[in-house]
Amino acid sequence: MIKTSDLRQREVINMVDGKRLGFVSDLDIDLEEGRVKSIIIPAQGKFFSLFARSGDYVIPWEQIKKIGSDVILVELKEFINPKKNENKL
Repeated sequence: MIKTSDLRQREVINMVDGKRLGFVSDLDIDLEEGRVKSIIIPAQGKFFSLFARSGDYVIPWEQIKKIGSDVILVELKEFINPKKNENKL
């Protein structure tokens, strides 16, 4: 088992290009299924910003390949911006 506070202390790195994406700021949780759907990483310069959410990146849980003691390795070919997808509904 891993705590949310533990996830927030690990840096997220994309295995595809080696880019350091930042730290987990939030989780998207499916309450009906009782599982984490995705992790959310703030865009650069927006950490701890409560109201500027449009630049945040959502990484689906399935894209997480390894949670290590210091880092979270993800495999992303592109980021998903939730605000862009909301306009399509």
